Amino acid sequence: GSAYYWIRYAGLDGRVIRESTKTAKFKEAEAILLQRKRTVLEGKQPEPLKKIKNHIFNELVTEYKKWAERQRSFKSKVYIIDQLSEVFGNILLRRFNTMLLEQFQSERLQKGKEREVKAGHNPVPVKGNKPATVNRFMATLSHMFTKAVEWDMVEEETLKRIRKVKLLPENNKRLRYLSKDECKELINSSEPHLKPIIVTALNTGCRKGEILSLKWDNIDLKHGFIRLEQTKNGDKRNIPISDDLKALLQHITRRIDIPYVFFDLATGKPYLDVKRSFHTACRKAKIHDFKFHDLRHTFASHLVMAGVDITTVSRLLGHKSLTMTLRYAHLAPEHLSKAVNMLNLTGDSERTAYLLHSQAMNQ
Repeated sequence: GSAYYWIRYAGLDGRVIRESTKTAKFKEAEAILLQRKRTVLEGKQPEPLKKIKNHIFNELVTEYKKWAERQRSFKSKVYIIDQLSEVFGNILLRRFNTMLLEQFQSERLQKGKEREVKAGHNPVPVKGNKPATVNRFMATLSHMFTKAVEWDMVEEETLKRIRKVKLLPENNKRLRYLSKDECKELINSSEPHLKPIIVTALNTGCRKGEILSLKWDNIDLKHGFIRLEQTKNGDKRNIPISDDLKALLQHITRRIDIPYVFFDLATGKPYLDVKRSFHTACRKAKIHDFKFHDLRHTFASHLVMAGVDITTVSRLLGHKSLTMTLRYAHLAPEHLSKAVNMLNLTGDSERTAYLLHSQAMNQ
């Protein structure tokens, strides 16, 4: 006889349907039966189970890369996909479960990846990944299995097991920003190609990728705004151009044959990154524990300290949720105090205090 569990249920027309679940696990068979009954209750006829072949993870990697290379975020995902391939390469897709992935999370946190220093030397352990990095691995893995189910490479039950793995708590509360004097010092310490990039970041709050991919077509100097077509959350947004930024953009060398605002003069191509030159500028300016993304925090922090309301700051940053912007709220205690004092719901403050004092004395 068959090693698989068989199920029986009434179809949409009332006739009894008997079919193999193609699984030898009771819980999986039970889940299939419940899904079948749910489909009938929704007024649909269940589709017959497809016989899915055994595929290893690297087969999914190949197919996923073909699909992903058409997506805007492909470059940033390649490293993650390749790392996942190194770990899970020859494991069957249907063998993925909660325990395997929780073990993966733990290992990444403890040691990250290992790298060779020189040929013939032992690998040197690198400090573990941050929770946010591990979560990006898990998010990519989950999406890969979502596509695998669509492509009939694995059963939906496997995807459900993967989605049961909880993401790690992240510490996203880091808020490092520069004073006005530090901003000037950083700009003065920067190489010529980096200065306009930093000035743009400080005046717009744009992300590094948004700045490095900025084209002249996105800039409207006449009406005074930058139009971002491709952002992290997928929404387009307009950013006003300040007087300082306008003066800068009017003096930047522009080449008719190159659409980008910031580009390498030697190659004519946009910069892929400015990490090294930015790190050098920070060192010269004696600014410690500071990343390029913190320029965005600096932009937002100074707006809030100047009395700009959180909703406006949120729109300028392109945050989908106001919750993300509320991390800056504590920087405006004086502004918040003024807002509360504008209520004046109880009348004159001295008179209110006198009345309360009188009532207390009479009790």
